[in-house]
Amino acid sequence: MRLLLKFLGLFLSSQLAFGQGAMQNLDHALLWKIDGKGLNKSSYLFGTIHMIPSEDYFLPKGLEDAMNHVQKIFFEIDMAQMNNPGILFGMMDQLLMKNDTSLTDLLTTEEYGKLKNYFDNAGLPLAMFERIKPMFLSAMAGSEGNPFALQDGSSKSYEIELADMAKKKNIPTDGLETMAFQVSIFDSIPYAVQAKMLLESVTAESQSENQMKSMYKSYKEQDLNALNQTISKEDQQFLPYLEMMLYNRNKNWIPIMKTAMTDKPCFFAVGAGHLGGEKGVIQLLRNEGYEVRPVTNEK
Repeated sequence: MRLLLKFLGLFLSSQLAFGQGAMQNLDHALLWKIDGKGLNKSSYLFGTIHMIPSEDYFLPKGLEDAMNHVQKIFFEIDMAQMNNPGILFGMMDQLLMKNDTSLTDLLTTEEYGKLKNYFDNAGLPLAMFERIKPMFLSAMAGSEGNPFALQDGSSKSYEIELADMAKKKNIPTDGLETMAFQVSIFDSIPYAVQAKMLLESVTAESQSENQMKSMYKSYKEQDLNALNQTISKEDQQFLPYLEMMLYNRNKNWIPIMKTAMTDKPCFFAVGAGHLGGEKGVIQLLRNEGYEVRPVTNEK
C-alpha cells in the first residue's frame, strides 16, 4: 500500500502537465539557469517526467553541477512527504470519491467488466480500488503507469532520483505545493468524466503506449516544443480544466520561487509540461524580469 501511495504522489507531482496551447520555440533543454533581478547567485529550473523506462533515464549536461551550487531543492511537493507514513496514510480518505461513490455507479456493467479484466490481469484486483478517484487508476493503466515498475527497477522516477541526490549532498528539500492541495484538484473534475477517461486509457492501451514512446523520445531529445505537442494530443479531454490544473498552479509558484531565490540559490524540479508556453514557468519568470536561459553549453 505504501508503494501505491508513493506512486500516486509521484503521479500528482508531475503528471499534471498538459499541452499549453501557443508555444514559443524554446531551445532543446530540460535544465534552465535563472539569473538577474538582483539575484546574487544563479538558481535552476528542471523539467521532470514522473516515470521513465530505466534504459531511457539520463541526467542532462550540467545538472549535477547545478545541484552542487544550490542550497535548497524544490519539487512540486516535498519528496520528504513520500517517506512519511503518517502523511501518506492520512491522505487515504482524500483518494476516495465522495458520497460513497464507486466505479459501479459511473459505468455500465459491460464497461466495468472491461476494467475489472484489465486490472485483475495486471495483478491489481479492481475490487480494492472501486472507490478511488478514477484519475488515479488512469495513472496505473498501461505498463508505463505500473507502480511496481519502480520496485523491480524497470522504471525510474526523476523525483526519487533527485531526492536521493539531494539527500547524499545534504541539500534540504521543500515543495511548491502540498500533497493535500494536489489531491484536492481532482475533486473539481466530475467523477463521470474521470471514469470515461479511465475506460479510454484501458481500451486504447496500444495507442497510449505509442504516445508514451513518442513522449519519452521527445524528453530524451530535451525538446519541450515536441513534448508539449505530444501531451496536448494525448490529453484533449483535459482542455476544459487546464486553467485550474496547470495555468493557475504555474502562476501560484512564481511568488514562492521569487522569495526562495532571493534568499538563496535554489533548484526547482517540476513536470516538464509546466515549463513551456505563454503561461509556462519559463515565460512567467521572464515576465517578472528574470533572465532564464537553457543550460546546453555550460562548462
